[in-house]
Amino acid sequence: MSEELIANFSFLGSNFDNMHKWPTIICRFFIYIILIKASQGISYLAYNNFRKGIKLDLYKIFQQCKTYTMIFTASVTFLIYSKERILGEDFLLLFFVFLITTYPEIEQKSSTINYGVGMACSYFEGYLAHIIPSDGARFVGFEENINIYEAKQGVIFPVKRLFIVITKSLYCPPDLKHFNKKNRKLPYLEACQSLEDVEKDVAGVKNRTYRNSAYKIYRAGGAPVYLAAECATPLHTLHRVLERKALYEELSDVDPQEIVSDFCEMLRKVIKKSPDCCEKCELVYYDDKDPSQNLADVLLDKIKEIEPDFENIISSESQ
Repeated sequence: MSEELIANFSFLGSNFDNMHKWPTIICRFFIYIILIKASQGISYLAYNNFRKGIKLDLYKIFQQCKTYTMIFTASVTFLIYSKERILGEDFLLLFFVFLITTYPEIEQKSSTINYGVGMACSYFEGYLAHIIPSDGARFVGFEENINIYEAKQGVIFPVKRLFIVITKSLYCPPDLKHFNKKNRKLPYLEACQSLEDVEKDVAGVKNRTYRNSAYKIYRAGGAPVYLAAECATPLHTLHRVLERKALYEELSDVDPQEIVSDFCEMLRKVIKKSPDCCEKCELVYYDDKDPSQNLADVLLDKIKEIEPDFENIISSESQ
């Protein structure tokens, strides 16, 4: 090799007399970078999960970081075999420099709206804000719409709220009776006539129609319980998107459960802060992957939680 080429490498900080140390240096740098990235990622996940009240899924984290784990293990093994130190005195300096250089990125990320938050805002403004409050003209409001329905049908809704069902799988069937169990001894759902249609001129669409479904829950030894319920359409759309990942490659790596968590958290906040929608919408989480769970029971528990005296309220229907 020419002396000029050797000189160029020396200028870049390389020394061909120490080339045998390169594998050691490379392995040590692999360890440095992986430890720094891992500490950053785990800190973010721990904070995020603590804020949302959910546990860290260590198996899922391992699956996502499998390649990094293999490189880290191989690097540590090589250094131990070579009787070299795993961490040098330069590690803390590198870690400190990394934190300083990534601070602007952290600020930028903190101001970025994620999928779940964006979907919740869109769902609220594009749907709930149209079907819950009165517009002072053509639509009397969701609660009054239920009162009209009760008068026409001769029934009683013990809780005059829109129950928004959030399924773990994100699957939203055309009819909630899909979630009924075959065991007819358990409570089950049956669709009734829908509430009165809501027509509004929205975004250039004349007489746009919104419709809410009414259901009744049949149960052994008790009167049917009426309620307005439906699934969250944005999550239904997300479910369809994730089923067609070939068309939406940009979303192939998203975490559906994280999106759902962000969606629910944001939607609850917005509903709570809205004077028009507060206490008129209720999010209900249903684990449709758990065979021991029954949606009708989950809804009955939520109704009882909101209105403990619901049995006496519905019993007045027959009097």
